[in-house]
Amino acid sequence: MQEDILIKYDDVQINRVENIILKNISFEVKSGDFLYIIGRVGSGKSTLMKSLYAEVPIESGEARIFEYHLESLKRKEIPYLRRKIGIVFQDFQLLTDRSVNKNLEFVLKATGWKSKIAIKNRIEEVLTQVGMQNKTYKMPHELSGGEQQRIVIARALLNSPSLILADEPTGNLDPETGSHIVALLQKIAEKGTAVIMSTHNYSIVQAFPGKIMKCEDMGLHEVV
Repeated sequence: MQEDILIKYDDVQINRVENIILKNISFEVKSGDFLYIIGRVGSGKSTLMKSLYAEVPIESGEARIFEYHLESLKRKEIPYLRRKIGIVFQDFQLLTDRSVNKNLEFVLKATGWKSKIAIKNRIEEVLTQVGMQNKTYKMPHELSGGEQQRIVIARALLNSPSLILADEPTGNLDPETGSHIVALLQKIAEKGTAVIMSTHNYSIVQAFPGKIMKCEDMGLHEVV
């Protein structure tokens, strides 16, 4: 694989419970790409995203991400793959019983960070990157939806991923707040981290241009 090609799918088929969801899927993603996956609800956007971090298996074809072959990935390799990917969920999935700081600390400790100073410094770095450096001791319920999503993006950045997957990240936000979140994701892509964002919000896509691929009729095609 060429060094800057992070993802390469070639004639891939993805099933869920023996039903074909997507077939004949071929696409590439390079470092720094900002790619929208669009399509109506139920068209396979989330299934495609989940295949990238081995939540949904590849039925056939060739699917490579970083140095991993997803079609033959061993279970023990999955945690190492996922450490190279930051995931931004629509419904935040923050731990509600602990502060912003403790949420981020939990992820770092779970992925092998030991040094208290290194953990403290990394948390400060990612919170500054998303403009939330003053919210470290807040509980999730004390934050607005937009603030919570910024914390989720900070969490996704903790281990300096090569790729961020954002599955409908503006789905629970008002239009203005959603625009701020997409602008933040685009800034991250400009620094070299590839971002794949699924959405059915076409006004966002028009306001923040990127490469667009559409899930439709069990296929995936580029929108020019």
